[in-house]
Amino acid sequence: MSANSRHSRPRLPRMLSMTSSAPSAAPVASRIGHIYVLLFWAVVMGVVWFAMERVMAPKRAVVTAQGELVIPRHRDGHFYVDGTINGKPLRFMVDTGASGVVVSEAFAKDAGLPRGEPTTFQTANGTLAGRTVRGIAVTAGPLSVSSTSVGVGLVGGKQGVGLLGQSFLSKFNMSMTREEMVLRPQ
Repeated sequence: MSANSRHSRPRLPRMLSMTSSAPSAAPVASRIGHIYVLLFWAVVMGVVWFAMERVMAPKRAVVTAQGELVIPRHRDGHFYVDGTINGKPLRFMVDTGASGVVVSEAFAKDAGLPRGEPTTFQTANGTLAGRTVRGIAVTAGPLSVSSTSVGVGLVGGKQGVGLLGQSFLSKFNMSMTREEMVLRPQ
């Protein structure tokens, strides 16, 4: 070995030692990069959430210039329309197989419906006890029937959802396609 080679250092380690002793900008850049990644994913998740809210929200019924009530099919396969019973708002699931309008006991109480007559209902799940109230005003969208019967006590499921059956529907001309149901005044 020569005297020069013993005293001289290789360039690479000296450069590394200089770099490692100086403050590094890499951790700051790394943190900024992580913030941008998190911000990107937050924006993506917000856009997805907004899109899902629009897709998942039930479509609302519309009224045509001819006074027809057009009810779009919901993604669950049913038809829903906003209405009232005795002036109290609720959402109806239209049920062409139901003989009448039906609400829960809790809704009937909130709507101030009278006791009515005890009765039994024949359902797909068997015979159930309930009551029938007559002479009740029912609306679905702009369509109304001033005096119809309402069954009380059969509806389970969601609070504030009733069944809109034939005691209301038979007062209107009805047509149905795969995507919508249309009720027309007779």
